Amino acid sequence: MSDDWNMPSGELMKGKRGIVMGVANQNSIAWGIAKQLAAQGAEIAFTYQGESLERRVRPLVESIGMDFMIPADVTDDESMDAAFAAVKEKWGKIDFLVHSIAFAGKDELQGSMVANTTREGFRRAMDISVYSFIDCSRRASEMMPDGGSIICMTYLGAERTVPSYNVMGVAKAALEASTRYAARDLGKQGIRVNAISAGAMRTLSLAGIRGGKSLMGTGREWSLLKEDTKMEGVAGAALYLLSDLGQSIAGEVMHVDAGFHVVGVPDTPEE
Repeated sequence: MSDDWNMPSGELMKGKRGIVMGVANQNSIAWGIAKQLAAQGAEIAFTYQGESLERRVRPLVESIGMDFMIPADVTDDESMDAAFAAVKEKWGKIDFLVHSIAFAGKDELQGSMVANTTREGFRRAMDISVYSFIDCSRRASEMMPDGGSIICMTYLGAERTVPSYNVMGVAKAALEASTRYAARDLGKQGIRVNAISAGAMRTLSLAGIRGGKSLMGTGREWSLLKEDTKMEGVAGAALYLLSDLGQSIAGEVMHVDAGFHVVGVPDTPEE
């Protein structure tokens, strides 16, 4: 995926500050979203886990004129306390949160879900992929006195079976349910919580799934638009939900997959 995709600039996010979690490299969905938010005037705090990720992500962050980076391990409460405290100390309040974090063991992302899912693997997938969103939503909401917007990233494997997606599909289903409950709980505070269900894209997450590359080909061939899911579309949807354009939208799972999710049986060539 090219890093020079069309990125409309403007002022939709001018004066807004928020946190983006989950940038791993230039192909990360979180990075595509961050670039679009920055182009629209947002100030962003980026989290990372470990020195190797910091070295990889820092040049990206600096390339868009940002420098606020915070270490954060979503499995460690003390680390999360320190991360959100750093944001509060610097800004006091925030307007948005982008959660793009998920994990499952590579051995569990192949073959049979029933045969390959271990108890520890299940716990780890749910902790990192789902509980972290609940925890981050709570922490972020405490810094949104004027309301705000929170989004997370999901995939069609939450709704339908996808080869080798396995326990991650179960985790994403729980994430989507968590989105609805968080939207209910935080809506009264003027905080909108939504999810984006992106189609298969060339990311580190896709690379970790056995046969992942074929998902892109199938998505392109079966989709209504007959094209790959574009980063422009995913980032644009995020901008819509995080900006004031997304008013009155809460508890939604927005599919950005070139229409792939609505296909029951793909078109066949006419004989």
